[in-house]
Amino acid sequence: MTTPTPEQIHSRRWATLGVLCLSLLVVVVDGSIVNVALPTLVRHLHASTSALQWVVDAYTLAVAGLLLTLGSLGDRIGRHRTLAGGLIVFALGSALAAMSTSATELIACRVVMGIGAAAVMPATLSILTNVFTVPSERAKAIAMWSSVAGLGVVVGPTLGGWLLEHFAWGSIFMVNLPIVAVALVAGRLVVPPSANPHPRALDPVGALLSMAGILAVVYAIIEAPSHGWLSSVTLGTATVGIALLVGFGAFELHSTHQMVDLRIFSNARFSAASFAVTMIFLALFGWLFLFTQQLQFVLGYSALAAGVRCLPFALTMGVASALSAKAAARAGTKVVVTVGLALMAVGFGLLSTANVHSGYPMLMVASIFVAAGMGLAMAPATESIMGSLPRTQAGVGSAVNDTTRFVGGALGVALTGSVASSVFTSQLHPVLTHVPARYVVEAKSSIGGAVTVGQHAPGSFGQFIVDLARQAFIAGSDRAMLVAVVAAVAGSLVAARFLPARATASATEPATEIERVGYEAASPVMTTMASATVS
Repeated sequence: MTTPTPEQIHSRRWATLGVLCLSLLVVVVDGSIVNVALPTLVRHLHASTSALQWVVDAYTLAVAGLLLTLGSLGDRIGRHRTLAGGLIVFALGSALAAMSTSATELIACRVVMGIGAAAVMPATLSILTNVFTVPSERAKAIAMWSSVAGLGVVVGPTLGGWLLEHFAWGSIFMVNLPIVAVALVAGRLVVPPSANPHPRALDPVGALLSMAGILAVVYAIIEAPSHGWLSSVTLGTATVGIALLVGFGAFELHSTHQMVDLRIFSNARFSAASFAVTMIFLALFGWLFLFTQQLQFVLGYSALAAGVRCLPFALTMGVASALSAKAAARAGTKVVVTVGLALMAVGFGLLSTANVHSGYPMLMVASIFVAAGMGLAMAPATESIMGSLPRTQAGVGSAVNDTTRFVGGALGVALTGSVASSVFTSQLHPVLTHVPARYVVEAKSSIGGAVTVGQHAPGSFGQFIVDLARQAFIAGSDRAMLVAVVAAVAGSLVAARFLPARATASATEPATEIERVGYEAASPVMTTMASATVS
């Protein structure tokens, strides 16, 4: 294939965005589609709560740990190449995951899928940033990209529920294969070559330090209920993880070929927006991990019915995302991001008051607050992150943006899952003294295990166990939602205090500035077209 001309790239930019969004959608959906399948995995793979957390977090951690490395690699060898390679690896992992026969096998396959996703995500946003060179158009394109990223999180449970209703549980992974095939073929036709003309050398030491540090911290949080929050194992592992991350920061500051220049965090527009995005996804992923289980095990919905009940969230978020760019243009990024996170805090606050008698309408209202807030905040925050960096560093900038999302998501599942698990186990423990020893471990492992034990126990005692398990789960979920409230409030306060209302003049790129996108310089024709678009 010949290198496209600047005029061809400009004329295909919206088609390119379509391919990028499709590629993004498949990897984001997979981060959430598994949530609605968690009860199914309890039944078919006998997964404990800890195993369920790792099924979710293995994917998230692999992505978070590799994003910076693969984003930097994309700047070096070509973002279009890492996009295609990532899709292929993701498809391979999906096929293997569908054939897993144990929770351990599935966790390993999710790691493979995460490696592929870590190559795809930074490539999509960095290519977008280079193809859409007019700031006003780029803001709209990023709003669409952010909308797809957010919608994918909540479309996943609905799609997963439908697949589980009609096919075997492995179908939630096999569905990725035809989507990847379409993205690869379409990408070959319309996605232009894109690379940094002056790339930095790779940073293997930084990559290892960041991956090991993130993994150790999240592992300590996930396993804390098993070992004890103040046990030597938990505190020791967390300390090692924090030390590794501090070492990563020190190494990057003195390295001659940094994976990421940490000095960019001195830019309030970049750092405050990054913190806001981290808090958005910490709260969101933590809530979704528990919400789908609540719909099925407490309210008794099927997987499909539970997925369908996530649609109001998706629709609200789609509308809010569409309005976010205009709102930010009028009121400023600071106001929109601050208000968005505050709305999320209100939603999570309502969710923290739920009990076993709370019906779906109450949960739906609370989720709509969360969706509206997330839809408003996410796109302007993402635009702030990407607009703070030159497009030659788009791969690393995109990787930092995506890392904040996935680290936040991993910590959200770890924190909320661990808090909920601790409360659940402590409240269920007294009644389990009357249960045969062979059932105790399964009952303590998850609400699904406890419900299964109750269904096999004789008479009214079995129903008593089921009722107590549901009450214990809701008590744990309510406590865990306070974590989400704190995260959303923290993000809102930081945005209000530190996030600039608008980009400074020095940070705003002129409409006619077009950097290398698979070619050395833009033609006058393309510059004229860009200016006409602004007008």
